[in-house]
Amino acid sequence: MILSFLAVVICYLLGSVSFSVLLAKGLKGIDIRHHGSGNAGATNTLRVLGKGPAILVLFLDILKGVAAVWIGRWMNGDSQWLPALCGIASIVGHNWPVYFRFRGGKGIAATIGVMASLAFLPALYAGIIAVLSIGITRYVSLGSLLFVLFTPIFLLVAGDNWPYFWTSLIICLFAFWRHRTNIVKIVQGRENKLGSKGGV
Repeated sequence: MILSFLAVVICYLLGSVSFSVLLAKGLKGIDIRHHGSGNAGATNTLRVLGKGPAILVLFLDILKGVAAVWIGRWMNGDSQWLPALCGIASIVGHNWPVYFRFRGGKGIAATIGVMASLAFLPALYAGIIAVLSIGITRYVSLGSLLFVLFTPIFLLVAGDNWPYFWTSLIICLFAFWRHRTNIVKIVQGRENKLGSKGGV
């Protein structure tokens, strides 16, 4: 029990490392949360710092999610719930980082890492839908929401791993809450598209 609690705390602290904030500070001496969309994530990094830093942030944020799941598996290899809880903790850390006054990103890259590690095929199928959506609409926020929406749907259809289904559903609720302003903008036709100066 103590080890499980420790694993969740470690994964929250790992998730709280905001690579977008650190990279912007290191490269330009700025707080990225005061620029572009104000979001500490890969999409806003693309708009503020360019492609190279954005790709690096995306990779590192995904890696946070992967690492969290494997920390949970290492701490308790027989449990499906602990890797799932560790994954959720890393996303919570990304969204509300203790190191940066609880102002973080929206957790999609970390979610990709978590769900790809927990349930690769459902996450892959949802990812394909998300990428196609972004390619067609150029709305990163819409693609992100479709990813978190379809992952639990595909897990429900498979019906063989309930801990991961409930995990993906919780993560989906997190993502929709964090994207609530984007949802309003999409409905009103005011959402910025990929490549614009505004952002997600």
